[in-house]
Amino acid sequence: MQKKRSTFTFASAGKKSRPKTRKTRKRSDKQVLADHIFWCNSCNVPLIGPVCDICGREGTKLPLTSPCDVRFASAYERELLDGLLRQLYDCNPFVDRVILLNKVAGDDRNDEVLVDGICIGHIYFDILQKQFRFEPTDIGASVLLNHTHSKTAYLHYTGRHLNGKKISMEGIDHFSPDIEKGDPVLLRCGNLVGIGISLEDSANYRPGKPLLRVKKIKKISANLKQSAPSMDSVIKANQSSLKRIESNAINMIKGIGNDPAYSSFPVNVSFSGGKDSLVVLDLARKALDASRLRAIFLNTGIEFPETVQFAHEFCNANDIELIEKRAENAFWDNVESFGPPGKDFRWCCKVCKLGPANSAFESCSADNPCLAVDGKRKYESFSRQETAATEANPFVPGQLNVFPIRQWRAIEVWLYIYWKKLAYNPLYDMGFERVGCYLCPSTPECEFERVRQLFPDLYERWMTYLQNWTASKGLPPEYAEYGFWRWQQHPPKMLALAKQLGISITPVETEDFSISAVSGHSVCSGGDFSVEARICGVSLLEAADVMRMLGNVVYSPEIGVVLAKGRSYTVKFFASGNLKVTAADRKIADRMYRNTCLQLLRIARCSGCGVCLNACARGSIELKNGKIKIHDSCTGCGKCNESCVVVRYANRIIPDI
Repeated sequence: MQKKRSTFTFASAGKKSRPKTRKTRKRSDKQVLADHIFWCNSCNVPLIGPVCDICGREGTKLPLTSPCDVRFASAYERELLDGLLRQLYDCNPFVDRVILLNKVAGDDRNDEVLVDGICIGHIYFDILQKQFRFEPTDIGASVLLNHTHSKTAYLHYTGRHLNGKKISMEGIDHFSPDIEKGDPVLLRCGNLVGIGISLEDSANYRPGKPLLRVKKIKKISANLKQSAPSMDSVIKANQSSLKRIESNAINMIKGIGNDPAYSSFPVNVSFSGGKDSLVVLDLARKALDASRLRAIFLNTGIEFPETVQFAHEFCNANDIELIEKRAENAFWDNVESFGPPGKDFRWCCKVCKLGPANSAFESCSADNPCLAVDGKRKYESFSRQETAATEANPFVPGQLNVFPIRQWRAIEVWLYIYWKKLAYNPLYDMGFERVGCYLCPSTPECEFERVRQLFPDLYERWMTYLQNWTASKGLPPEYAEYGFWRWQQHPPKMLALAKQLGISITPVETEDFSISAVSGHSVCSGGDFSVEARICGVSLLEAADVMRMLGNVVYSPEIGVVLAKGRSYTVKFFASGNLKVTAADRKIADRMYRNTCLQLLRIARCSGCGVCLNACARGSIELKNGKIKIHDSCTGCGKCNESCVVVRYANRIIPDI
C-alpha cells in the first residue's frame, strides 16, 4: 500500500462525498430487465423476440424466475438430465428436445428445466450428498406419467384438499415397488396430477404410517408437442431478432470507436476466454478495422489450462493480436496472508486482475485515451443490473469501458455463437457454466466437484491449502469440504447446513497482531472502491468493542461479522480476521481503512491504562477485563485517540498502517 501523510480524525469521516472524476459513470439504463422469453407453439422453438421468423406467428410468453439469465443446456447438462430421469423414472421423453435451463436461487446450483414451452422441473445440486437431483413440477409430472410407471402412486380420491398433506397407505390405491425414501413421486388422483415426496421406501410401507407428502397436485393435462426442432430451426426462428441485436451492438462499438476522441487509438477487447467476451470480440471485429483491435487476456495464474489454450488458439485462428498479461504466482504468494478469497472478500481480483490490467493499459492516459470493449451483462447477477452503456475507468485515466451486450441474456449469447458458428471454450461442454478461475469463490460447489473429477491436480493443491488453513483456525474439516470458505459472512443457507452437519464455523484467532492489505476497485462485480485486508490478533468481540468509533455498529457473533456503517462508507470485520472497507470515494475508503486499522491495533495492544477514559467527556469508554470497551453513546470525536499511546506510536508499531 502506498504510504501517504494522513490526518487521523473521525468527525469528518461520515460526510457524504462524490467521486471527483469527470463522468465516472454515465446514467444507468432504466430499462426493466425482461422476466420472460417467448415460445412459438407452432414451430416449438424458443424466441428472444415476440414473433417467429419461420411461421410469422406471435409466440407465447414463457415466464422466468429472476435473474432470468436463461441458456441452452450444454452437452454435459443434457447428459446429466438424461441420467437423472432414467434413474428415477426409467425414461427420458426429452432426449431429442430443445432444453433450456434458467438459474434460480437455491443452496447451490438450481436450474429450472424448460422444454416445449413449459417448466418440467428443476435440476439442483444437493450439497450434503454432493450429487445432482431432479424434481418435476406438477406439469412435468403430467408429461412423465404419459411415459412411465416408475416412482408413481395413485391416490384414493376423496374430494378433500391434498396439497401439503401426508398420505398413508389407506389413501393410496396403488404405488410402484421401486420408490425409495426421498424420491419425487408422480401422483394421480382421479383427474388430478401432481408431485409428492416419499417418506419411506416401498418395502417399508405399513398401515397407518404416512407414506408420502403431497407437494402440489391439481387438475392438469400436458404432453410434449409432436415436432422436435433442431438448433438450426431455433436460429432460423430468431433470425430477425439476432440481426437486430447484432446491429445494435456493432453500431454502438462503431459509433464510439469512430468518435474523434478515440478514432486514432487502439481498441482493447477484454477477452477472458469465456462466452461473453468471445461474442464481444467477434462483434468488435465486425465494427472496427482489425488493425486497431487487440484482445487483452488477463491470465490470473489460476485459470483452467483449456481457457489459456482456447484464448491463444482462437486469436491465432482469426488473426487477432492477443496481449496476454500474467499474474504468474500472485495468488499463491498472497493466499497465506489473506486466507481463502470469498464472495464478499475478493482480494484475489485485486491481486490477480487489477495489477495485470493496469500493465495492459499502461500506455493509456488522459492525453492518450483508449477504449476497452467488455462483455459484462446485466443478467449475470443482481450486482450488475445497473450496468451502464459506458463507464470511465477510475484507475486508468483516459480509458472508456464499453458494454455492447449489457442487455443480452445467456440465450442471446449462445444463439449468436451457434449462428456465427464460433469456436468456444470446451469447458462449457464439460460441466462448467462459468470458465473463470478454477478456485473462484463464486463457483458453485457442484463445479468444484467437477474440478475434482476432471482436474484432480488442481483440486488437490487447493484442497490441501484449505484443509491446512481450516485446521490452523480451529475449524472442522467440513469447513473446506462443503465450501464454507467461500463466504466471510455466511448466508442463511450455509448457517442451516452447518447446523445440519453439527459443526461450528467460527474460527479461533490466536495470532499476533498484523495487517496485510490490498486495495483497488473490484473487477469481478459492480461496486464502489474497496480496501481489503487480513488482520491477525483481534477477536470478533474485541473488534465490536472499538468499532463504534467508526459508525453505527451491528455485531453478529452467530454469522461472524461486525459491521460499522456511515453515510458514505461501510466497514466489515469478519471472524476469520478479514476486513473489508467500501466507499464510493477512494479518499474516504483509504481514510476509513486507516482509522479501522488503528482501532483494531488499539484494542489488540491495549494495556488497560485507562488514560483514554478521562479524555472522553461523554463517559462512553469503560475498562472491561483489562481492555477498553466503547459504548453506543460514542460520537467518534477522536479525542480518546489523542491520549492513547498505541495510536500515537502506531506507525512505529505497524509501519505500513
